[in-house]
Amino acid sequence: MSDLKRPGTDNQPPGKYKEVGPRGGEVVKPRIVKIDKGDRLPPTQEKGRKWEKQ
Repeated sequence: MSDLKRPGTDNQPPGKYKEVGPRGGEVVKPRIVKIDKGDRLPPTQEKGRKWEKQ
């Protein structure tokens, strides 16, 4: 399992992040977002989910 990030975390490395379950499992219709340097990770679709760098 890779390093999971909570929504709202600041100053993450730029790139694509995929929405995953609380322990990194797959979710139905995950959001995939692209952030730039210094951006904050956006909210997930459901409480408890996290972001995983792709």
